[in-house]
Amino acid sequence: MTQQSAPSSADLDAARLLLARLGVSPADLMAAAEDRAPAPTFADYIPVVRAAVTDGTRRVYGSYWNRIVDHWGPRRLDEPTPTEIQQLAEHVKAHVVSRRNARGGRSAAEHLIAALRCIYRHAENDKHIAATDNPARKVTKPRRLPSTRRAVPDSRLAEINRVAATTGDDPALDTLILRLHTETACRRGGALALTPADLDSDQCLIRLKEKGETVRWQPVSPTLMTHLQHHADQRRAPANSQLLRYANGRPITSRRYDHLWVRIGRHLPWVATQQISTHWLRHTTLTWVERNFGYAVARAYVGHTDSGNAGTTATYVRASLPEIATALAALTGEPHPLALGESRHRSGGDAR
Repeated sequence: MTQQSAPSSADLDAARLLLARLGVSPADLMAAAEDRAPAPTFADYIPVVRAAVTDGTRRVYGSYWNRIVDHWGPRRLDEPTPTEIQQLAEHVKAHVVSRRNARGGRSAAEHLIAALRCIYRHAENDKHIAATDNPARKVTKPRRLPSTRRAVPDSRLAEINRVAATTGDDPALDTLILRLHTETACRRGGALALTPADLDSDQCLIRLKEKGETVRWQPVSPTLMTHLQHHADQRRAPANSQLLRYANGRPITSRRYDHLWVRIGRHLPWVATQQISTHWLRHTTLTWVERNFGYAVARAYVGHTDSGNAGTTATYVRASLPEIATALAALTGEPHPLALGESRHRSGGDAR
């Protein structure tokens, strides 16, 4: 980056001439700057931002905003420098809580910078700072490492399901969770947001509400639909409340997923070693659909939007719901009411 040179005499003369024509003196500019209200502190402004964002954004950035308040609560938004932001990111990276899938705190540092950018973006819009004074813009996020997740082979997937069905205090719940994610490739948040009102039993569809406030109708097999309805009825899930529940009727949380994979890892050491998680099921299903039905169907099946780097062509080759249902029918080996005729099937192998 080249450094800007000091203004020349001609530049200064031009600036003075412009100010004179506008009837503004340098003293007026200094007075205007002094009259501007000071920027709010992080402790005062972060609650304003919390109230303005979606629930999903609050879940992702909430813990990082808490850390920012702990470190910089009394400071004004215009005080930290880019270097201080980088120092805070390194501090968070070094003190991150170690998890099964930890990768040296890189994700924590990335999320902290993103959380600060969110704060400063709102501060710009509210005129608390100028875009040129936004320090978070000048800090580079850590480069993301390639994902270690991949498709789980059929034999290994069978082992996972066997352990879930024969261990634990609620095998019916755990096997339902695994089948739901294997068939739909939904995210964990989508499964936790599922309600009985989201089940269309006539067409074997479920309504998934996932990150970014996206909503999509996803085909499921008749068998899975039957088990979802039975689960909701047996565990007394209200129509517009969470479907997945414990035997006592209490809604499950993400902790059920954590305990499930820890338990499976105790019985299958390779699961613990490779840090297998629910998201691996998403990779597994997406890979199978792409190999047998092509990229467009896989993209629609997994609920990816048309934004991002997929290219303009993705706008014109979007797969239809019947095409997704056809892929599901081949995947599960069960007929689906929305699937296309047998002549349209493109599966290159046996269904799972």
